[in-house]
Amino acid sequence: MKAVIAIDSFKGSLTTFEAGEAVAEGVRRAYSDAEVFVSPIADGGEGTVEAIIAATNGQMHTVCVHGPLGEKIDAKYGIIESSGTAIIEMAEAAGITLINRNERNPLLTTTYGVGEMIVDALKKGCRDFIIGIGGSATNDGGVGMLQALGVKFLDAYGKDIERGAIGLKSLSVITLQGMLPELKECRFCIACDVKNPLCGAKGCSAVYGPQKGATPEMITQMDGWLQHYANLTKEIIPDSDASYAGTGAAGGMGFAFLAYLGGELKSGIDIVMEKTGLEAQVKDADVVVTGEGRLDGQSYMGKVPVGVAHLAKKYGKTVVAFSGCVTDDAVLCNSYGIDAFFPILRRPCSLEEAMDKANASVNLADTVEQVFKLIRNLKS
Repeated sequence: MKAVIAIDSFKGSLTTFEAGEAVAEGVRRAYSDAEVFVSPIADGGEGTVEAIIAATNGQMHTVCVHGPLGEKIDAKYGIIESSGTAIIEMAEAAGITLINRNERNPLLTTTYGVGEMIVDALKKGCRDFIIGIGGSATNDGGVGMLQALGVKFLDAYGKDIERGAIGLKSLSVITLQGMLPELKECRFCIACDVKNPLCGAKGCSAVYGPQKGATPEMITQMDGWLQHYANLTKEIIPDSDASYAGTGAAGGMGFAFLAYLGGELKSGIDIVMEKTGLEAQVKDADVVVTGEGRLDGQSYMGKVPVGVAHLAKKYGKTVVAFSGCVTDDAVLCNSYGIDAFFPILRRPCSLEEAMDKANASVNLADTVEQVFKLIRNLKS
């Protein structure tokens, strides 16, 4: 029996590493001679850096940058030295979890710190970048990041605009003359599963603005400012396209990467599977195990379990998923390559008890053990 395990974190409870080891323990209880391969996995959001760095023997780095409200914070990112690749999560410098709920205001939050992370990686010799852009607190169109990279965004008086979406209100001129020359040598691969355009009813302001603290009035204002920003960009970068799917990701950061840095938007889970070498292991597997904290009808939309299942089905492999809980519509996952899924709760308990790290690990290992004992008996 060869079991390949690529299971996402159970957010607030188990990391991808901890969940993977719990599954491995359960498999080995059922098959004492099992060959078990655990691959850390993520979907381009939280945990992406750790997953790729662990699989590639990369190194973690810390840099002091400006946070979403301009405060100094330490941000971590990874470097694969052998290929000069930097792995960055924008949420480290501009994430919504960095701000208290009562302080959320997309007019004021900036992506400047993300640009500072890129600059630090450039100084360390990186020219390839993998950047996850989920979980942002911002709606500045990626302008803050571009400011840190040397792009000038000026008002009618020739002064730098303010950081945050509010700065776009006075934007009059964009100039690329000060842009860091090293960027011409770089390749940016952006982990993004969002399909929203920059502006309009499905744009970043309207769809994601409310969760970042935007009022209806702010949404209307920001959408108009972003459209003006896109129009000015079009004048200096004719190929830019604010309607392209994904340009609205991370408050418009997707647009900044595509228009100014020649970035490529790719599925987060596809990027991580490629960089961790999961496919080579799946080819020889008997069973592939995946899962996440909550399996539901949305899990097929760029999430880890269905991404792993899609890869496994390329080679006709059996796919089993485990999760902290499942919803009624999780049955949709059976149509996307997951042959069977199992919630791991074994008795009634509180949410706090269920999410306790020790409890979750035991429940996961015990459930996996029983499922693999069934598989063993059916194969015998």
